[in-house]
Amino acid sequence: MSTRTAIVTGGGRGIGRAVVERLHRDGAQVLTCGRSADPGDLPPGVRWARADVAGPGEAERLVAEAEAAFGPVSLLVNNAGVQLEKTVADSTDDDWDLVVGANCRGVFALCRAVLPSMTAHGGVIVNFGSTSAEVADPSLALYNASKAFVHGLTRSIAVDHGPAVRCNAVAPGWVMTAMSQDAFALADDPGAARRDALARLPVGRFGEPEDVANLVAWLASDEARYVTGQFFTIDGGLTAASPLNPGLF
Repeated sequence: MSTRTAIVTGGGRGIGRAVVERLHRDGAQVLTCGRSADPGDLPPGVRWARADVAGPGEAERLVAEAEAAFGPVSLLVNNAGVQLEKTVADSTDDDWDLVVGANCRGVFALCRAVLPSMTAHGGVIVNFGSTSAEVADPSLALYNASKAFVHGLTRSIAVDHGPAVRCNAVAPGWVMTAMSQDAFALADDPGAARRDALARLPVGRFGEPEDVANLVAWLASDEARYVTGQFFTIDGGLTAASPLNPGLF
């Protein structure tokens, strides 16, 4: 990774933060961003940019800043995203703008911004999809749809911009982040919701951000040089089990 300039969106906390720390530990030069102020405890040398990835011109600004600091971007990790618990009938135009802005427009804009340089010099894109792109979680209509968009975009980039660019997606399941904790908190009985979710995991535990960061690091490495246009589910076996299995309840 010592020759890699990487952009990781949403790297202030959770999975994004774990990805930043792993890539930095592997030797990459990393710029990360978020809508809040610099968290102040990033690894030494990691550059922070305050940005809303859905905003006009933000993608180009982030790429320019990374290139000015470290050189041509050769790795993009689109981690930033938002989740909204609503059905289609309950969702407003503002909800659409919020979710699609971050999860679709932001991912698209960052990919478009790095592709010219990556096409010339080579590069890797890792987008964050979700198991929700393949099976619909209740009351997450816009989130489910936005992650399906990410999976479709990933395929298109792999097909249209190979062999110079490899593009893959990771699809996390239950990973213990603030977003997951918030989701459990919405349940009538948060403790029961956690126990039910845990019972559905063959590995017997929830995921940790580092589990996903390890997969991202592999996809970014030359060890994955024959891998593109794919989706890697990392969910502790959640989607492998039949929901009709009485042992899960």
